[in-house]
Amino acid sequence: MTASSLPDIDPITLEIQWQRLIAIMDEVDNAVIRTSFSTIVGESHDFACILLDHNGASICQSSFSPPDFCVILPRTAKIILQKFPVDSLREGDVLFTNDPWIAAGHLPDYAILTPIFHHGKVVAFMGTIAHVSDVGGHSGDIIAPDVFTEGVCVPPAKLYEAGEENELLFEIIGQNCRVPDLVLGDVRAIAGTHQVGSRRLKEFLADYQLTDIADLSQVIHHRSEALMRQRISELPDGVFEFGLDIDGYIDIVHLHAEVEVKGSDIYVDYQGTSPQTKKAAINCVYNVTYSSTLYPFKCALASSIPNNEGLFRPIHVSAPEGSILNCTFPHPVNARAKTTNNINQVIFGAVWPALGEHAQAGSGSIWPFSVSGQAPGYGTFSVHILPHGGRGSMRDLDGLVPIAFPHNSVVTPVEVMESRAPVVILNKELLPDSAGAGRRRGGVGQLMTFKNVSEVTFNARVRPDKVFCAPPGLGGGQPGKVGEVRFNGEVITEFPILPFRPGDEIELRMPGGAGFGPASEREPELVRADLELGYISVENARHEYGLEAEEN
Repeated sequence: MTASSLPDIDPITLEIQWQRLIAIMDEVDNAVIRTSFSTIVGESHDFACILLDHNGASICQSSFSPPDFCVILPRTAKIILQKFPVDSLREGDVLFTNDPWIAAGHLPDYAILTPIFHHGKVVAFMGTIAHVSDVGGHSGDIIAPDVFTEGVCVPPAKLYEAGEENELLFEIIGQNCRVPDLVLGDVRAIAGTHQVGSRRLKEFLADYQLTDIADLSQVIHHRSEALMRQRISELPDGVFEFGLDIDGYIDIVHLHAEVEVKGSDIYVDYQGTSPQTKKAAINCVYNVTYSSTLYPFKCALASSIPNNEGLFRPIHVSAPEGSILNCTFPHPVNARAKTTNNINQVIFGAVWPALGEHAQAGSGSIWPFSVSGQAPGYGTFSVHILPHGGRGSMRDLDGLVPIAFPHNSVVTPVEVMESRAPVVILNKELLPDSAGAGRRRGGVGQLMTFKNVSEVTFNARVRPDKVFCAPPGLGGGQPGKVGEVRFNGEVITEFPILPFRPGDEIELRMPGGAGFGPASEREPELVRADLELGYISVENARHEYGLEAEEN
């Protein structure tokens, strides 16, 4: 569609209407938090609320939604609508799947889609992807020979039909997970929040005397695409290449990217990346590779534009089928974030000279930790927490202390975890000298220690990252320090399900972010400030920055 054939919506009206749609999704997001049952949804915020048009193209998402879900859900919606065409839907229908190859890459991510009717026709879809507490299967996380052992996979189906629950589907889900109250409670809560969003969208249409949002969707997509193409065209044309070794599991994994900037398009090819594996559940389906690839470009080139499908049209991604970034069924995928969370690093490693101030050095990554089991006073429980290491630095910005990246989940508050499971968190503190040195220093990592204070043994799961391969620096910056897991004081390097016995302690020492630029160029006053804050030791200041020699 050309600009001349677009509907005529003036910029002020467009901004007002667009922001109101985002506000609707923020209300839906808040409703999910307030009505959810699990910590992974209500406290860790591992879900996204997304508005799609009648074709299944994303228009906007709630402000706090993980950005990769916004990229994935439109792809999921289009496949679901092939099975359930729009003209076959009825008011009150709710569509659903957790098929990793259709949705978000592993079984715990439930994709839920509700058509919104106005004057008898579907005008939009309210969509949510949420990580639920349990989907059956083995009780571990990283180790699995295939996806069949990881839980129950539901192909595209109707969760609700004309407002009535699909009793058989609810029974299948409930009878194949360990905490049905949490899982089904979250599912019902999400379906309810879609009704909130539906009412608000109908009010929006009435206020502006619109019959649908098709014109608004077209304008948002066209202008977003045009802006992204403009930003890409400002980059120098060329081919950029970078290879990066990451932890993997058992075996080191190699990620390799060739990035071509050509006019107003970007082409990313992952030829040369490691093959898929059956040794660990760290394989990625194409959907998550695609979304993880778009994220660093979106952040660098159009950070202020709300996520929508138009932004992603100029970026093209290919990964060899059978590679760890485009795995085939039925390879195990449950811990795929162990791989995808490093995709931004291989992209920035390739194109940082072109992106300049917007590129970021390697970060400490997410370290999902959870406990589950039964204990007096707690009943059957499953509690998750999503802490992170330090964030990587940028050309003009020191790395941040532990903060979610490359997504925006929330760390379950200590008090919530301790009230929902028989665990005490003995400490939660920053780790001095864990950050990579540089003209701009990486963010320091953190230390957390968990103790079983019950009289029973239950399960603990931890999925660390960068305990072998450090977060990489850029432009001469030093890598961040690798992390470490200690179980009762002993360092462990393999992570099956851990029997967490009474009095046991698990200590997570999370990596620091990497530095950007030579450490010799860091201003002495900033080194002194880091010393005062406790981010670095006197020895580190001397060894990495030469502060003592300079002052003498």
